Amino acid sequence: MQFIRIMPSQNPFLLSYCKVPSKSQPSELHSKMAKTLSCKIGPSILNADLSQLYNESQKLIDSGADYLHLDVMDGTFVPNLTFGHPVVKCLRTKLPNTVFETHMMVQNPIQWISAMADANVDQYTFHIEPCDDVPLVCRKIKEAGMKVGLAIKPGTPVTSVEEYIDLADMILVMTVEPGFGGQKFMTDMMPKIEMLREKYPTMDIEVDGGIGPNNIDVCAKAGANMIVSGTAVILDKNPPKVIKLLKDAVNKHLNKKLNC
Repeated sequence: MQFIRIMPSQNPFLLSYCKVPSKSQPSELHSKMAKTLSCKIGPSILNADLSQLYNESQKLIDSGADYLHLDVMDGTFVPNLTFGHPVVKCLRTKLPNTVFETHMMVQNPIQWISAMADANVDQYTFHIEPCDDVPLVCRKIKEAGMKVGLAIKPGTPVTSVEEYIDLADMILVMTVEPGFGGQKFMTDMMPKIEMLREKYPTMDIEVDGGIGPNNIDVCAKAGANMIVSGTAVILDKNPPKVIKLLKDAVNKHLNKKLNC
């Protein structure tokens, strides 16, 4: 099998791949697949000044962010409330060309698919833990024109998400408990990423929670190529410098994998 792009786009976040028959040997296959990965940095706006949401978001894009990670919480799945689709839709009018990923920390993810699609969200990432029918939710997301992200909490075994890998465009491994910003990074989540990267070399793997310059090397070495960083970027006096540091660390490890 080999992978070909089926949705050409100038934005690497929106690339999709299709399996086609091939006589490639496994070593050739892994080499070809590894070359499709790219580093993407998506700052979380959870700790931004939400009264200045557009200005804060534009500042992050101007600082080199590849996408915005929008944390949507319902007060049920997690003990906190943030914002919903009206705010996302309003922000979209100001940032028509920015990639939006909504991280849906909600009890009933299927409920908000249509509304987020109407807000022109690019990727809809939801937690598998409260979901009774993950394949149905994935199908509805794709029918609505969005990419699928599957998220797991720290206490959820990585094997729980494996049965849905073929339905996903990205896997999010949480490195804090979802619901609040500014938590301490959980290093013991790295084996989950290592296992996913080893078994699924072209899968976009995102990490979210307590990530910054002090631990980016650990995440990158484990195999994460999509990095969510909130506090470390937003509260720094020089966000472009922090984003560049994060990108350089991930690209360094991606290049090592290509040269193996």
